[in-house]
Amino acid sequence: MKLLARSGFPSDADWTLYNRIAGRLLPFLILLYVISFIDRINIGFAKLRMASDIGLSDAAYGFGAGIFFLAYCLCEVPSNLMLARVGARVWIARIMVVWGVVSAAMVFVHSPLSFYLMRTLLGAAEAGFFPGVILYLTYWFPNRQRAQAVSLFLLGIALAGVLGGPLSGWVMQSFDGRWNLHGWQWLFLLEGTPAVLAGVATLFVLDDGPAHARWLAPDDRERVLATLARERAARDAQGHAHRLGDALRSGDVWRLSIINFTQIGGIYGLAFWLPQIVRDLGVKGLVETGLVSAVPFGFAAIGMVIVGRHSDDTGERRWHVAGPALIGALGLVLSGAFATWPVISLIGLTLAAFGLISANAVLFALPGTLLSGTAAAAGIGLISTIGNIGGYVFPFAIGWIRELTRQPAWCLFALAAVACLGALVMLSLPAPAPVRERAPG
Repeated sequence: MKLLARSGFPSDADWTLYNRIAGRLLPFLILLYVISFIDRINIGFAKLRMASDIGLSDAAYGFGAGIFFLAYCLCEVPSNLMLARVGARVWIARIMVVWGVVSAAMVFVHSPLSFYLMRTLLGAAEAGFFPGVILYLTYWFPNRQRAQAVSLFLLGIALAGVLGGPLSGWVMQSFDGRWNLHGWQWLFLLEGTPAVLAGVATLFVLDDGPAHARWLAPDDRERVLATLARERAARDAQGHAHRLGDALRSGDVWRLSIINFTQIGGIYGLAFWLPQIVRDLGVKGLVETGLVSAVPFGFAAIGMVIVGRHSDDTGERRWHVAGPALIGALGLVLSGAFATWPVISLIGLTLAAFGLISANAVLFALPGTLLSGTAAAAGIGLISTIGNIGGYVFPFAIGWIRELTRQPAWCLFALAAVACLGALVMLSLPAPAPVRERAPG
């Protein structure tokens, strides 16, 4: 099975080579992201029962859900720089083991204050995973194929939504009361353990880069390294940055950071509150809530791959980010306006998940066209950091708006407005000139 589309590759041999790389790396990286994302968003289901057990209001839940990202953001750029220094294999394994332990320790939450504390620790533990993997993909895939690779990696978000919803509902319903633990405590315990196991597996599955990949023939390793070197030389010839200060001074990097802020805020605002939104539509059972919550992410999984492939096929990035973001905004408005019509509202949520996740997948193909070297590590970390501040702001804002207005639809309208803002900022970016490789020799 070929994970990457044929178009965009200069030869069948290159297409076969990069599909072999994709087949080796991406299924495992997707699995890691599924585990990661489930550990981030399972509090959306835990909240359905945990709130009454520990005295958690909507605003307090929103604050605790989002505070994860404050710690995450503080540690994100340093984490990416450490990955570039010590190697992806060891650093990603370290991240996963530590976050798995902390995630499972959420079982000890007993009050809003302890909830805030554990979410902060979890954010610090997981910091750097996502931008680290994005940076890691730049070690393997040239720019023209990178949107497909990133889109496939970001399938982890959609698959986590598809699998995590029904799984979380089943765990909470089936294990409630065993060993005198609440269902939500079992949820944290059972869904945190896989991260530890996967972290150990990372040491044996991943390589730090093509030069260390013994599963590639020597000629194939040299071809990958030569392709990336020619692309890097072409970027340098066109004046693209490669130093740390270059990333911090780049206006385009800051604009991409703002765009990511709007998209990540929307994605997590939706993910953290989706179980409650589904409950508001009239779905009551935990398992049923999980199944319905999986629908938007299922369609997003299909759509984001199509958008990523089309972006790589055409070489166009701006409208492949702005267009899906606008579709996502439309879906949010539709869901809020027809909140009393469950089927139409669910269609709107599906459009929202598809649009926001698809736009974000293509967005992260762009930093590699602007930056290289240390600047790429810092720039990707910065873009991800600013984006994850949205992961703090938006869940908290939704909880505050829900308590203030008692009108959940206004939360969706607010997310839609911000998604539109991100699309406009994306369209303000100049169309990037294609990076052309220098001919060998």
